[in-house]
Amino acid sequence: MYDKTAEQDYFFRAMRASDLDLVVHNETVAYQHPWSKRVFNDCLRAGYECWVLASKDKIIGHGVLALRYEECHLLTLCLHPQFQRHGYGRRMLRHLLERGAEKEARACFLEVRQTNKEAKKLYLSMGFIQVGERTNYYPSHEGREDAIIMSCELPI
Repeated sequence: MYDKTAEQDYFFRAMRASDLDLVVHNETVAYQHPWSKRVFNDCLRAGYECWVLASKDKIIGHGVLALRYEECHLLTLCLHPQFQRHGYGRRMLRHLLERGAEKEARACFLEVRQTNKEAKKLYLSMGFIQVGERTNYYPSHEGREDAIIMSCELPI
């Protein structure tokens, strides 16, 4: 259960291979189509900015940011459902965008499911705008779902 008094106990640290079982668990309880452990391993091997939001005994969220030239791409941002809608997603997103800016990215891009209203609301509130769409981008229970492409300028 969410405990606001414990909010300061959560900190960011680089994701490690030893975190992946917990990271994949969070993906599995949060998403209908979660990333696999192999995908996260590939992200770590590729040198992407892979971060977790953790306490000393649990991981409540994670995010992956790919950097290339003067752009970054938010590949995933996930919070365990018990910790959603309490400001942790905003903290995680801000941290990742700051990492991108520190690495000299001038813009960040992402895709979000067209039906993911909460995520779109967060991204809009953080300065993202819609710049396009990808038809049939995501798997869904009823076939495929479109993605909204969003972008923001860095630093935020």
